[in-house]
Amino acid sequence: QVQLIDSGGGLVQAGDSLKLSCATSGRPFGWYETGWFRQTPGAERQLVAAITSRDFRTYYVDSVKGRFTISRDNDKNTVYLQMNNLKAEDTGTYYCAGHVIRRIGDFATTMDQFEDWGQGTQVTVSS
Repeated sequence: QVQLIDSGGGLVQAGDSLKLSCATSGRPFGWYETGWFRQTPGAERQLVAAITSRDFRTYYVDSVKGRFTISRDNDKNTVYLQMNNLKAEDTGTYYCAGHVIRRIGDFATTMDQFEDWGQGTQVTVSS
């Protein structure tokens, strides 16, 4: 059983930076994709970034490209999301999520493709 614990959210001003962390307990077997989803009230969770466990391939939604960087430290079983130049529209609850990759290829991008979830951490960006 894989457990994800996400942290690092907070209240910042537009243009500031935050770094989210997702600590994993229970090492998943095989290839694993870890992603960060963002959810705002009344909307479905949207994947903003993801990274694979072995070849470190990354995925970003267009709205965060050039501002967010996802990385992982396999020795610490932790995935990070460095968020720079934050904008008001980045506000939301950020959830770390993961799933075992059963076929190497395209990234999983929808909620139903992910098996493991963190509890969420709130990011609020004031303009």
